[in-house]
Parts: sequence; structure tokens; C-alpha cells
Amino acid sequence: MTEDTPNEIVVVKSEQSKINSVDFSNLIFGRVFTDHMFICDFKDGKWQTPQIIPYQAMTIEPSARVFHYGQAVFEGMKAYKDENDDIFLFRPDQNFKRINTSAARLAIPEFPESYFFDGLQTLLKLDKDWIKPGVGNSLYVRPFVIATEPAISASPANQYRFMIICSPAKAYYNEPVRVLFAEKFSRSADGGVGFAKAAGNYAAQFYPTSLAQKKGFQQIIWTDASTHQYLEEAGTMNIFFRINDKLVTAPNNDRILDGVTRKSVIQLAEDLNIDCEVRRVSVEEIKSAAKDGSLKEIFGAGTAAVISPVSAFEHGGDVFEIEQMEKDSYASLFKEKLLQIQHNLSEDPHHWRYKVK
Repeated sequence: MTEDTPNEIVVVKSEQSKINSVDFSNLIFGRVFTDHMFICDFKDGKWQTPQIIPYQAMTIEPSARVFHYGQAVFEGMKAYKDENDDIFLFRPDQNFKRINTSAARLAIPEFPESYFFDGLQTLLKLDKDWIKPGVGNSLYVRPFVIATEPAISASPANQYRFMIICSPAKAYYNEPVRVLFAEKFSRSADGGVGFAKAAGNYAAQFYPTSLAQKKGFQQIIWTDASTHQYLEEAGTMNIFFRINDKLVTAPNNDRILDGVTRKSVIQLAEDLNIDCEVRRVSVEEIKSAAKDGSLKEIFGAGTAAVISPVSAFEHGGDVFEIEQMEKDSYASLFKEKLLQIQHNLSEDPHHWRYKVK
């Protein structure tokens, strides 16, 4: 069935949903996808008419520039459903701004705001049954754009494809994670693309992360590329440190992703009168705090992970175990506050919740 929405999005509905074949109680993150996807091509100097079509494989030429020069950026968002069957997004304006910031850094044309929000809302309403109510349940939403022009000369493409696909999700990390502090490898460098959500940033992390995993650690907390003395962010999360009752996190720079969950935690800390310092955090400061007992918590913050406690870290051959707090944990407090807002179970004083209409 084909129809046009009021905003010129062509919708082709799936003839049969595959939702009944999905075990929602045993989801593996990012492996199952909903019935439909959003697609919009850029050619002849402009974005074409957006479409929503059944989720499917697509044909792309082997000479597409994305394969050769890595012009690809993406976002990570979540949709939630409350007990009234209403659908909400969390601060989607930030994701929209960030994907265009990322795109600009990789010489990709910015995507129109109306196409983004109209397409997103239409897609979520079409696949609303995939969004399950209840805290902990969500629909992970992945907007991304790739260079599709078939040409292998080293220059920006003239053709692109913007897409949105969705995947039902539960918790990303079910248990506290163990991390390595980077000593040799770097995630990004000054003047690079670390602040952008570029696909290549993640590809470059896979090898050092695989080495860490062989040692029993799930993630790396990256350090500055110049000296490896200052802690910045983990592979899938921004990082917070609790020293006594003070919260500390690294400032944004051109190496660090401007995390939506990160900035939300900073605001919640202010709301709760929790002292939060945004400043450089040295490896030696955290090791010293771990030794003298003042390091109470380390936790990551990100869309997929929400809030993920760290149970241990290693640096220079030294392993530091972090005793998990049974009460008065900042990680637990922030996670509860965020989930309550996201699932429409509490007040939303900063208007972060975006209702899909």
C-alpha cells in the first residue's frame, strides 16, 4: 500500500509484520529491526522526496564513496512508550543538531529539519507496536547518512543517502563494566573528528578494545592523544567520576563527543545540588583517589547504555576494584531520574520529553 503523508513523505507499508516472530524478552541489542525504514537521497544538489518503505536490503555500487573514503555519520536515539500508549523521544533536537554537525565535518550536506522530524514521527507511528511500555524497554533509533556516489576519486561525494532504522532494545550493559585506561592507542586527536559521530571513530576503536576484552575488560576509557595523561571518554559512553561527593567529568573539546545523556546528567546534578565539575581529569588523580578511598564511583553515560557503572579499572599494570555502592549511588540516582523522565513517569522541568503526535 502506498500513500502520501501531508509533508510529502511517500509511505509504502509492509504487507505483513514480522513482529510476532520476535521474542521481546530475549533481545540482543541491535540485531532485530522493525518493519519499516526511512530513506531519502541527495542528488542534483538537493535532498529528494523522503520515503518510508519496508525494511529491506538495498543495492549499492562497490564504487560508492562510503566504502573508500568513509563518508558516514550516524546518531543514536531512543523512543519510549508510556502506559497510555503515547510515544516519546528524549531531546531529539540535540540529535538532529549533532548529526548535522557531524555531517558538516565530513563535507556531507546537512539534512532538513522538517524531513528529519516528520520522517521520524511517521516512522515511529507506523512501527508503534514495536515500542513496548515499561521501564527498561525502548526502541533504539538509528539515523545515519552515507556517501553513495559511484566514484573512487578522493573527493567528497555528490550523492548521499539519509536513513533511519529502528531496533527494539532492553539494557545495553546488564552488569557493571570493567575498563582499561588507554596508554598507547588513541580514539581521536586535536583537530580531528572525535567530536563528530563518524563511523570511522568506532572502527578505529575495535582493535584496541578487542585487546582489552582479551584481558577481561569490556571498554577502554580513552586518554588525550598527546600525553595519555588525561581521561576523556569511553568507546560508547561519556565518563563521570565521583570523588567523595563531588562529580567530575571531562570538558567537551574536538576529541570528545557532545553526549546528550552527559549534558542531561550535568543538568540533573545541578537540579539535585550535587557538586559537578567539568574539567580535565588526570589518570593520576583517579588512581590516587582509588588508593586513598575517595573514589566512590565511575560510571558511563550514553543513549544505549543510559547509565553504566564501572566495577574496576586498570592502568600501568595496576588493577583497581571499585566497590559498588548499595545505597546513595549517584549512578543509580541519575539512571532512575533519566528513566522516569524518558518514560513519562515524572515531571519534565527542562522539557526534554518530545511527544510523537
